[in-house]
Amino acid sequence: MVEWTDAERSAITGLWGKISVDEIGPQALSRLLIVAPWTQRHFASFGNLSSPAAIMGNPKVAAHGKTVMGGLDRAVKNLDNIKAAYAGLSVMHSEKLHVDPDNFRLLSDCITVCVAMKFGPSCFSPDVQEAWQKFLAVVASALSRQYH
Repeated sequence: MVEWTDAERSAITGLWGKISVDEIGPQALSRLLIVAPWTQRHFASFGNLSSPAAIMGNPKVAAHGKTVMGGLDRAVKNLDNIKAAYAGLSVMHSEKLHVDPDNFRLLSDCITVCVAMKFGPSCFSPDVQEAWQKFLAVVASALSRQYH
């Protein structure tokens, strides 16, 4: 179990309250597919992923990005037991989808970049970033749990 300080809890929930899933989700997943093109193999049914413009304009990428970001709400609401909250998703991603668990870390990095660009240093301070990255690392670990 992860221990969260009051400051970390406040930073995570405060930042989450400002994030637009509809904005950050598509941006983060698009960024992942562009900067880590090998991840595109999991999205073959999404149609045209041949260029950054095609990826950023792809409605299936946008929709799945919203789904991914919306799924983080479950983690925010279950900070004290993220692994249990993500047990089913871990099984699905490992046994059905065969996603490389390192992709969760890569997507976490893309989410962090998009959030930092959106909110800038006044909102996304080093302290907030530290708590946010710890949070996303715990989520990535929970999603990777089935692999161990």
